Amino acid sequence: MSSPSAPDRIMVFAAGSLRVALPALAAAFIAATGVAVETRHGPAGLLRERIEAGDRPDLFLSADLGHPKRLAAAGLAGPPVLFARNAMVALAHRRAAVTGSAELLDRMLDPAIRLGTSTPLKDPSGDYAWAIFRRADRVRPGAFARLDAKALKLVGGAEPPPATATAAPYSPVARALAEGDADIFLGYATGLRPLAAEHVDLTVVDLPAELVVGPEYGLALLAGGAPDAVRFALFLLSLDGQALLRRAGFSPVALPAEP
Repeated sequence: MSSPSAPDRIMVFAAGSLRVALPALAAAFIAATGVAVETRHGPAGLLRERIEAGDRPDLFLSADLGHPKRLAAAGLAGPPVLFARNAMVALAHRRAAVTGSAELLDRMLDPAIRLGTSTPLKDPSGDYAWAIFRRADRVRPGAFARLDAKALKLVGGAEPPPATATAAPYSPVARALAEGDADIFLGYATGLRPLAAEHVDLTVVDLPAELVVGPEYGLALLAGGAPDAVRFALFLLSLDGQALLRRAGFSPVALPAEP
């Protein structure tokens, strides 16, 4: 079991997709309050399981609302609060010959195309991918069964080792696409757009409107957590915190409309 946080330090369990955004948020919070923020990243479902098994962070930041809701139902956390949104996109290698959103589903269904995802139940990105498959079934009856059968769960099934570089969590995706283990990968825009910018063979393709799902990010304060965790949660929802999330590629939920 984790030891209690020191009065001037809080422990945050956070979805891996927040790995790039969280350092800037933590730095701004530390500068304003003097309270240090220690983080542990991983697939949100696995982090929830750690909490259920006895780990006690002060704050849980999930890439969905479902995992925080389960902790709240078990009496381990307060109710989840929406604090950011992301987008699901497809990252395609040029050999997949995807030229736009309109033909993305055709290419995903092509038996010759290897389709990669994260791991459902363990990682919300995988759950969102399967939600996309269900939407595809409304457009093409039978599509869910075909996509469910062919999807390769390439990441998200285990906690990654500590990353020394911000891009490290997505290196297995880049490697799978480069080596031909996958031709298209479904995942978060905040991670896949920077990856595409680093590799000339990769292109981000937005989902067509009929396949768009979530993602919605939820925070939950853990029962018995340090009071300063409340301050950090409020900072995430503040104008400054939301602006930093927008800068990292997330869609904020609490900023005034731009003129």
